[in-house]
Amino acid sequence: MNSTMDGMNLIQQAQRHHLVVRELGEEIDLEISHGDDDPSFASTPLIGSGSTREPSSEEPEEPKELTMDSQLPSEDQDLSKIQPAKRKKKVVKRWRDEWADTYKWAYVDVKEGTARILCSVCREYGRKHRRNPYGNEGSRNMQMSALEEHNNSLLHKEALRLQMASKDKIVADKPIHVKAAVMSKTAGSIIEAALKRDPNEIEFIQSVQEVVHALDRVIAKNSNYVNVIERLIEPERMVLFRVPWMDDRGETHVNRGFRVQFNQALGPCRGGMRFHPSMNLSVAKFLGVEQTFKNALSPYKLGGAAGGSDFDPKGKSDNEVMRFCQSFMNEIYRYLGPEKDLPSEEMGVGTREMGYLFGQYRRLAGHFQGSFSGPRIFWSGSSLRTEATGYGLVFFAQLILADMNKELKGLRCAVSGSGKIALHVLEKLIAYGAHPITVSDSKGYLVDEDGFDYMKISFLRDIKAQQRSLRDYSKTYARSKYYDEAKPWNEGCDVAFPCAFQNEIDQSDAMNLVNSGCRILVEGSNMPCTSEAIEVLRKANVLIAPAMAAGAGGVVAGELELNHECNLMNWSPEDFESKLQEAMKQIYQRALKAANDFGYQKESPE
Repeated sequence: MNSTMDGMNLIQQAQRHHLVVRELGEEIDLEISHGDDDPSFASTPLIGSGSTREPSSEEPEEPKELTMDSQLPSEDQDLSKIQPAKRKKKVVKRWRDEWADTYKWAYVDVKEGTARILCSVCREYGRKHRRNPYGNEGSRNMQMSALEEHNNSLLHKEALRLQMASKDKIVADKPIHVKAAVMSKTAGSIIEAALKRDPNEIEFIQSVQEVVHALDRVIAKNSNYVNVIERLIEPERMVLFRVPWMDDRGETHVNRGFRVQFNQALGPCRGGMRFHPSMNLSVAKFLGVEQTFKNALSPYKLGGAAGGSDFDPKGKSDNEVMRFCQSFMNEIYRYLGPEKDLPSEEMGVGTREMGYLFGQYRRLAGHFQGSFSGPRIFWSGSSLRTEATGYGLVFFAQLILADMNKELKGLRCAVSGSGKIALHVLEKLIAYGAHPITVSDSKGYLVDEDGFDYMKISFLRDIKAQQRSLRDYSKTYARSKYYDEAKPWNEGCDVAFPCAFQNEIDQSDAMNLVNSGCRILVEGSNMPCTSEAIEVLRKANVLIAPAMAAGAGGVVAGELELNHECNLMNWSPEDFESKLQEAMKQIYQRALKAANDFGYQKESPE
């Protein structure tokens, strides 16, 4: 009912101001006077019909020559006989001009079943201003206030800037949000150069912005670092190749493969391999940037790399995955090796895929030097590599809380994702006495107010192994609930662990997190927050543990696997955890020291 009333109010408002809309989604303009500006306006149908409404005492007196919808002539009437009356307009000219100019950026569309007026500059970016800039109230002062708020909003200014920049082909059609924070001239020049060089690589540009903003004080203190960063964000090598493979029906398919090796100044490259339909060069470069800094923060001397393919292993048979992995390795093996680059698991790449990749690499290279970063089949107990990243996130969160004289025990934790990282985060949260309540998949999220336990996690693993929906969980546990097409960030929580995908938390999600009481956000996935979301969280003093530091557990595990001592011994999970905890503590202390050296307080969200 409310949606219907909102729609009617919108239509009535459009009729009062004569918004010319021939169909939903079309840009609209304010007609100041149909008699003066557009003689055909009187015959143009509006978005709907409705009864006229008497103006309130607070509304400005509207020009009398603007006819209402009920007064519009029908198609049979002779328009030439209708002469609009010429009367003095009592609308302030400056206000009227600004109003008309603003309407050039407006359009009407149906959102969630309700017709709404939106800013056409921002529409393709999926942004809506928090307040209706055109004012539902009748008061001219209130409308003017809303108009100024709209025009002066950072979001609208950014949209205008992007539109002007796109005309010069500086940026891509998609948004590249440049933070409003003050940057040094040299830091800004690094981002500008990256924009000019790779205007269409949205994810990569975003990651460069985050790195440069984080290092702005470092650059300001020593300008020599500008040249270092410029070299650091340009890959040493980018390998792009096709991957032909045959399915079980004998049909041939072609996918695209990537491997980006960013920097080997510290040592050989290490980095994940992602198989996902969204994979492209921009994503590979963004993952490589993240991995470079993650490896540099670790106790080991490693360079950064990343890669993968737009191949989707979901729904494929073992034979199809094997044929694809073998074809993939045929092209990339000459760039890999223990002293060059060793890939590790990432999204869409698990034990099965790594086994096929390494088997083909060994066959082509003709030797068995080391192994790709993955579970070792001769270790006793469960594989430790898959647990390392998730466990490391919880260890990092515990270190943050310990500095605040708090602990995880009893805290409500919201977790996104339901893959290897997310489920191991749940395991370790339970071990610390926390109360994890959510997981999610690509279709929605699951909340269990009773909290998860080890038996429930085992059930979640069975669901994922059988490629079923998380909705099936709520059929077994009545107290749980599954929400379609939603994210878990509006659930009340103390600590959030985004472990699903890049940019999974946008500005509105960040506001939901703040309103839900979240005080700490520990990034499990690479770059899970948009630039706008990070601004919201920092203004609300939410502490952010970046994935570059908190997610380094996988790097630690990968290097321990290649360690000679590790290869000769069967390590118990307890021994491995103690090694992992010590490495995460070193990373945390290095981060605190760097922050202190450059003037950041320990409590600062920076």
